[in-house]
Amino acid sequence: MTVPLRLLIDPPLDGPANMARDEALLDAVGAPRCPATLRFYRWSEPTISLGYFQPYADLESVRGQGRFDVVRRTTGGGAILHDRELTYALVVPQAHPLLDHGPTNVYCLMHDAIVGVLQDLGVAARRRRCESKVEHHGRDRDTTHNRSADEAEPFFCFARAHALDIVVGGSKLAGSAQRRTSGGVLQHGSIILEALHDQQPSAAVGDACRVDADELARRIAGRFADDNDLALRSSQWQPAELDRANHHVTRYNSPPWTRRR
Repeated sequence: MTVPLRLLIDPPLDGPANMARDEALLDAVGAPRCPATLRFYRWSEPTISLGYFQPYADLESVRGQGRFDVVRRTTGGGAILHDRELTYALVVPQAHPLLDHGPTNVYCLMHDAIVGVLQDLGVAARRRRCESKVEHHGRDRDTTHNRSADEAEPFFCFARAHALDIVVGGSKLAGSAQRRTSGGVLQHGSIILEALHDQQPSAAVGDACRVDADELARRIAGRFADDNDLALRSSQWQPAELDRANHHVTRYNSPPWTRRR
């Protein structure tokens, strides 16, 4: 029997709302019979998301950072300047077949689907495959070790080099990070559509082709489902999930959370 994959495509939202919705999905995924969910979304305002372990004081090194909203993620890694991008969140229950070869393999599965779609669109995308660590930080991991690793690297995620990054030439186009809990795994990542900001140089899909963000989301979801023998089902948010997201959004809006490190 083919395993279901639930698909959500959201309109642009602000940083706290986007992070709260990702966390609400991770909360729900531990429930019995909850399917894996693939959510795509965009950003209503240019926003810097800080990795969970990043010191807030490091933000001061970013030229022009005062122009941008700031939110803190629950995943680790470097900061990301979200603007003209397509972001995805894949939430997988612990007993799901996608985790049969371990959580790190989910990076490969998702990034291969993204690369395949981009190549079909004429984008010369590939996985970096360099000898480097793969980011899989999470709040349930050892914070001292992970924070130290983050502090040793550049502030922005797109200035960091990791084995499974999606690149065009030598420039990063997309990257992902995870949070792992007893209930499941949240993996979310950014695909740059247009590189608009000097603060975060990157490659961009728009350098090679023009594609509607929602259409790109549907293509990636379809490729990911086909590659992994999953039955893709378009869905809507359930009231209980939105209630949970609204509960989380208060924390993501709070300065103590954003400045906690």
